[in-house]
Amino acid sequence: MDWLNPPALAGAMLEAGTKKANLPAKTILLTGILSGMFLGFTTTLFVNALVATGDAVVAALFFPVGFILLVLLGLELFTGNAALLPYAQMGGRISGGQVVSGLVMVYIGNLIGSVIYALLFAAIDTKFFTDAPSPVGAKVVAIATAKVLPYMSAGAAGWGTALLKGVICNWMVSLGAVMALVTRSTIGKIFAMYLPIMAFVAQGFEHCVVNMFVIPCGIMLGAKVSVAQWLIWNEIPVTIGNIIGAVIITAAGLYLSYGKSPTLVAEQSTIPVQG
Repeated sequence: MDWLNPPALAGAMLEAGTKKANLPAKTILLTGILSGMFLGFTTTLFVNALVATGDAVVAALFFPVGFILLVLLGLELFTGNAALLPYAQMGGRISGGQVVSGLVMVYIGNLIGSVIYALLFAAIDTKFFTDAPSPVGAKVVAIATAKVLPYMSAGAAGWGTALLKGVICNWMVSLGAVMALVTRSTIGKIFAMYLPIMAFVAQGFEHCVVNMFVIPCGIMLGAKVSVAQWLIWNEIPVTIGNIIGAVIITAAGLYLSYGKSPTLVAEQSTIPVQG
């Protein structure tokens, strides 16, 4: 049967997290850079759809494209790794140090890739910064502004709101990485990943890697937001929230429910699975 039941899925998660923790640092960094670029282009696809339709829920139907591609290509994404690496540590497969080093390396790679695509898109959208942003670029500016200034104006309540939106976001996104493990079928993987990723975007939650693209790109295109404001009022609380959502809700929740799967056999595993 082309489906891993929950105990077998738990075993596949252990194997996936262990494999990720043992990747060479160079591989994590390079595939992390590519993942950041992938989430950048899937964000501009979303913004194009949003401008064309005026409906965020309809536009969210297009966003999962980048996530699906990076998973199928075996790339590394911080938000998925924030669930799978801790899960492997809970299962005694890897050390806490490996979790921290793996997450730091992929975070750096995602940031580099996101900023690279932000620069490319901003240059394209403005004809190498000689013209005003297009309607899509203007929407990127508006989104970047909306992801920082309202939180800043609300003070501590705004910072906490960004954190909680990060928690809920990565509960869904990390589930996308987990759901990629439930089947060997490519079509099955696509559909299983698609659902939670579309759900987080449609509801406007906060994803630290998406924000690594959209806010710097908005700043390049003229958003009245400083780098310090982005980091303090969005990137830092959202990253903390993303970690909490992945570790507490996804990893710990599933580990406490199902634990290790002693019956997992090699052919059941869909490794390598990334994201």
